[in-house]
Amino acid sequence: MAASPAHHLAQLNIARMLAPLDTPVMRGFVDKLDEVNAAADAADGFVWRLIDDGGSAATDFRFRGDEWLILNMSVWTSPEALNAYVYGEAHRPVLQRRREWFEHLAEAYTAMWWVPVGHVPTVPEAEKRLALLREKGPTPEAFTAKRQFPAPS
Repeated sequence: MAASPAHHLAQLNIARMLAPLDTPVMRGFVDKLDEVNAAADAADGFVWRLIDDGGSAATDFRFRGDEWLILNMSVWTSPEALNAYVYGEAHRPVLQRRREWFEHLAEAYTAMWWVPVGHVPTVPEAEKRLALLREKGPTPEAFTAKRQFPAPS
């Protein structure tokens, strides 16, 4: 499902940590952050990602103020570009190990939505999109990788 020339795909994903980031439990995740983020930055179709004051990751941000829920947000030219990165050689091994560092969440933990080219999504905007997805299921305003909607025309 390709993006329109006027829209890009925004995505949010959240994860509940098993321990604080500076503990041995989370070391494997933290040690891979720079590598995984550099791969995202270099990926075809990458547009933007949320970065904290440290300049590399977004680990200082929390979802809805919950100290255990970290978030990741990025913008891509298309769902195909995002998918290629997520399941590519740099990110897939970390994704496969996620249960070592993060709890399984029963509710939706990722959401996608279309944004006008040049728009930088905010954390409150992303929180609203995930809440909308949890309340109504996939809609053109907030959807999942399995149930996508075309970009506005």
